[in-house]
Amino acid sequence: MSAPLVVPDGARLVLATHNRKKLVELVAILRTQPGLDALPDGAVVTAGDLGAPEPVEDGVTFEENALIKARALARATGLPAVADDSGLAVDVLGGSPGIFSARWAGRHGDDQANLDLLLAQLSAIENPEHRRAGFVCAAALVTPDGDEQVTRAEMRGTLVGAARGTHGFGYDPILVPDDQAPSSDGTPGTLTSAELTPDEKNAISHRGKAFRALAPRIAEAL
Repeated sequence: MSAPLVVPDGARLVLATHNRKKLVELVAILRTQPGLDALPDGAVVTAGDLGAPEPVEDGVTFEENALIKARALARATGLPAVADDSGLAVDVLGGSPGIFSARWAGRHGDDQANLDLLLAQLSAIENPEHRRAGFVCAAALVTPDGDEQVTRAEMRGTLVGAARGTHGFGYDPILVPDDQAPSSDGTPGTLTSAELTPDEKNAISHRGKAFRALAPRIAEAL
């Protein structure tokens, strides 16, 4: 039997991730929302901070997997829990990698291998119109009393042929988002998600949209 989770004093919300970059991104998004702008440091902790095991994500949709993770953490901690399940849906691949994005190359979380495999699969497709894709995020909130909320959002764009940029994670270096600000000469922006600043990315990202939609319920839960 595993030891009970120890929740730090001051923790008010737990995020289902072992990825510190996701925590930084989520807190930045939440602090832009009414009622959450004064969210103190330490109020949001992660599953990784608590040593929580990762549940088996055996759902077949982003929404199902987000709820699986949030439910497990709410039960284990007694805190409101938020989780997201995100991935890249490539049009020409019929929506794949989709829910398998983090393990597309066979090993969970190997970003470089996933990027390399996807770029190789698309290498013969040069027309930008046929390299359309979108990041998808389902964000879930589960409270200890069993209330559940799920939102879903997308960031559409075009995949480039080689990784560019050092911000973000996952497939960020190969997607040029549609909604980024235009260049100084008025032409559409050509930066990848990994070349945008964190604030620029959060303003248009799938995760930003999904968590902003969920933010009023998170504020209520806190």
